[in-house]
Amino acid sequence: MICKRLGIGAALAAGTLATTLAFAPGAAAVVPQTATITADCGLYGGGGATLEATQDGTAATVTVTSSITAPLALAEDSIVSTLTLAKAGGGTTTFTGTENPATAAGESVTVGPLDGTVAAGDSLEAFGGSLEMVVFGITVTCTAEGPQSPGPFVFE
Repeated sequence: MICKRLGIGAALAAGTLATTLAFAPGAAAVVPQTATITADCGLYGGGGATLEATQDGTAATVTVTSSITAPLALAEDSIVSTLTLAKAGGGTTTFTGTENPATAAGESVTVGPLDGTVAAGDSLEAFGGSLEMVVFGITVTCTAEGPQSPGPFVFE
C-alpha cells in the first residue's frame, strides 16, 4: 500500500512539475527592442541610426544600422566593433563583435549582433556612450547627439 501511495505521489509531483514548466515564462526580454538615435561620427559623417536589442538571460546583443554609408565595399565580418552604452546610475556596459554583413560601396553600414552581458534591471542608453568601429585599420568613433528614442533599453 505504501508503494502505491509513493508511486501516486511521484506521478502527481512529476505532473505538477511538467505543468509548471509548460506555463513558465519564456526567455527574459528587453524593452524596447528597437530604439533610434542621431549619431555624430566626426569626419566620417553622421545621421540616424537604429539599435535593435535582444536578451536571453544575462546574454544580450545589440545590432546597429546606421545611415553612414560605406565609402568602399566591406567584406562580411570585417569590422571590429565596440558599442558602449551608459548605465542608469553610472557606469557602462560594453557590447563587442566582428559581425557585419557584406556591404557595397554607398550602402548603409550595419554592425552586429554585438555581444554583451546584462543584469536584470539594467537600463542602458546610447547617449553618453559610443560606437567604435575599426575598418581597414581606421578607427571611426560615433556618439549619440541626444537620448535614444523611445527611451533606454531596460533588461529583465
